[in-house]
Amino acid sequence: MSLPASLHVLSSLAPLMTRSTVHVALLCALSLSTPLAMGARRAPATGRIEGQVLLSTALTNRRPRFRIYADPGPGARPPATAGTEMRNVVLYVQRAPVPDGAPAPHGSVPQRDEQFMPHVLPVFRGATVEFPNDDDVYHNVFSLSSAKQFDLGRYPKGQSKSVLFDKSGAVQVFCHIHSDMSAVVLVLDNPFFAIPMENGRYVIDGVPPGDYTVVGWHERIKPVTGTVHVVAGEAAKLDFNIPIPPPAEDARL
Repeated sequence: MSLPASLHVLSSLAPLMTRSTVHVALLCALSLSTPLAMGARRAPATGRIEGQVLLSTALTNRRPRFRIYADPGPGARPPATAGTEMRNVVLYVQRAPVPDGAPAPHGSVPQRDEQFMPHVLPVFRGATVEFPNDDDVYHNVFSLSSAKQFDLGRYPKGQSKSVLFDKSGAVQVFCHIHSDMSAVVLVLDNPFFAIPMENGRYVIDGVPPGDYTVVGWHERIKPVTGTVHVVAGEAAKLDFNIPIPPPAEDARL
């Protein structure tokens, strides 16, 4: 068996070192090259959860919603489609241990064409979310939700304001000026969540081994749950059938 490179270097320097110094250096080199020391530097082994999401209710177009303000803009939400509603679904793992030093990355919900984009944004608790105004009109972003209350005031195109989301829960976001604008910031207790692709496929990576409940969330339904067993280095399969009702008609029309 060949010696580690560190031992070859030490052997070449041995004539210049005392016997006790050589012994100490050899012990240090051997300890760093053992499988135990190398394993201590490896990231913990994790698995993944993946599957398919099916939206089981046919969606209908939303009726136009007229503003009380005369600002220019589309004046109505776009028709709901299976693809766009799929992007409003969130799959998240309940009660998963949070890795040490897990970051809470920034998020962004631009206001564009007098809509919040995306309509649903899942974030890890402690994340800061920017609300940039990309429209030619003023916006005033606010929320009265128990998980986070804020009012960013009026600001024009090109400006952005941010909010720190430090408590878990669903935060409903609106615009004081345009009553048909809405979004949801879903603040979660761990970083193990995903939004399905338009074809319904989702993947949650880096999940520690164990038994978990996974939640399928959409703002218009009671959450759907499923259980899964995660094994390190393997993919656990879990599919969801989410029955989404058509959007409620505006009671004022």
